[in-house]
Amino acid sequence: MTARSSLDAFKAILSGTARAIARDAEVEVGFTADAPHMVGKAIKVPAPGRTLPHDQVMLARGFADADALKLRHHNAKLHAGAAPAEAIAHAVYDAAEQARVEAIGARSMAGVRDNLSAALDLRLKSDAIVRANNFEEVPLPTAVALMVRERLTGQPVPEAAQKGVDLVRDWIETKAGGDLDALPLALDDQRAFQQLTNSLLEHLALVEADNPDEPTDDDGESDEESAEQEQDESDQGEEETGDSDATTEARGEQGEGETEDGESEYSDDLDAMSDEDAEGMGDEGMMPVRPNRPMSDLPPGFDYKAFTTAHDEVIAATELCDADELARLRGFLDQQMASLHGAVTKLANRLQRRLMAQQSRAWEFDQEEGMLDAARLARIVIDPTRSLSYKIERDTEFRDTVVTLLIDNSGSMRGRPISIAAISADIMARTLERCGVKTEILGFTTRAWKGGQSREDWLAAGRPPMPGRLNDLRHIIYKKADEPWRRARNSLGLMMREGLLKENIDGEALLWAHARLVARPEERRILMVISDGAPVDDSTLSVNSGVYLERHLRQVIEWIETRSPVQLVAIGIGHDVTRYYKRAVTIMDAEQLGGTMVEQLAGLFDED
Repeated sequence: MTARSSLDAFKAILSGTARAIARDAEVEVGFTADAPHMVGKAIKVPAPGRTLPHDQVMLARGFADADALKLRHHNAKLHAGAAPAEAIAHAVYDAAEQARVEAIGARSMAGVRDNLSAALDLRLKSDAIVRANNFEEVPLPTAVALMVRERLTGQPVPEAAQKGVDLVRDWIETKAGGDLDALPLALDDQRAFQQLTNSLLEHLALVEADNPDEPTDDDGESDEESAEQEQDESDQGEEETGDSDATTEARGEQGEGETEDGESEYSDDLDAMSDEDAEGMGDEGMMPVRPNRPMSDLPPGFDYKAFTTAHDEVIAATELCDADELARLRGFLDQQMASLHGAVTKLANRLQRRLMAQQSRAWEFDQEEGMLDAARLARIVIDPTRSLSYKIERDTEFRDTVVTLLIDNSGSMRGRPISIAAISADIMARTLERCGVKTEILGFTTRAWKGGQSREDWLAAGRPPMPGRLNDLRHIIYKKADEPWRRARNSLGLMMREGLLKENIDGEALLWAHARLVARPEERRILMVISDGAPVDDSTLSVNSGVYLERHLRQVIEWIETRSPVQLVAIGIGHDVTRYYKRAVTIMDAEQLGGTMVEQLAGLFDED
């Protein structure tokens, strides 16, 4: 049997096994060189070598089994209905549910248990928990998931993560040990399991506990939505009271940052602000943000601060890397473009045609002067006494436009996503330049993991409570709007540099990109954000509210969308950004990015 036929046979076996576990004949398993994922009923697992090494076979089986178990035992609607809005709490909630569905298979099938353990070992190799040296460095979703797995299956925490889990074990056991002990009793009941999980989140202070004195059903909407949810979930064979649904609905509404009276649930934080901060808030109305505008000079409602901005930097790509290395990185990016260049270029040409159609020439004929009208020369041949005819081009009504591409440079973008983001930005810049549309390409990350010098300053100051943003920002200019593409092409290669991608603080990055746009003279200004997740900075979130960065991002987006002349659009890679942005689209495969960028930009231009 050839190596190729061996791989095909193995894929067929994986698909058959997955269908049997999921009890769904439409499930298909395929191989990928990127991160394992599942879209609908199509499961993508790491491609093993042609000789089918044992460890790689176990790995592919593990990811296939995990996704098949999720298809069989997980109800997505039920899961979303009680999911918390806070970013960290949501991540813990998701991780606990994944541990539940995997535990069902591990407890009933020994082979599945071994496969899942192999896949877990691979995931832990790149998880921050294996590098954690103190309590604050431990990623809570991973730690809780491993402790839930331990309770549900009896399997010990893998050796690689044992040290990290031990750093937080006593705290978790003290706060939520009772919830963990109760989880095995609800293993086969997703609704009961998620209620226990939410109780665990409350005991860990990751979400606010429900206030029993507050009414949860003032307008009748909760009961109506509860009835619809029960109808949708009738296949679970369980009933849920209207009160519990109303509580879930109230929790979901509060997750959007509003109470029933329409006031911000964070008003207490606003009241706690210093008088100096309050005076700097300014008046209501549109207030373009200057590039060097201080945090205290933001519009009303921005209850956000940075502990220090002394270590932040706005820097050109050419300053972070010497010319020779930029050229080498650009060459590596060009190699990555080889397989995608044709497809993305076709899409870019389609965008160019649509833009040029709006810029189509219009002429006034039979003029006394101007450009010679060659189409009417035949009349001169027929009648030499006739005078030459000229034409004049009319002015087009195409609005002067500038587009800013703001690219998330966080660590979770490492690999294929950041490569495709750089390739797509490169091709978009060239296309728009040919159409007379200026393009700026920006990136945002942090200078260090776990806080950097900002955190050192905070520690030296005696750890004051609620310090605000606690990391050093790094905002990168890859291409200025007035800079020709040929001069900036090497700069885009910087995204391929190892160690560049760290953490992401999206709210301040949006303000920075927006400030650069509003300072531009163009009549139409478009800001396109490319991201793969919610803002995450462990240093900031460990000493502030768990929703501190996400809340600020929502405030910034709402302000830009309602008060700014800038048109804002977002593309999420593997992450639903529609819950943040009004105009947004989510893609599950990074290779869809180029086409999605083209369609979103074309849609904005077509609106005119």
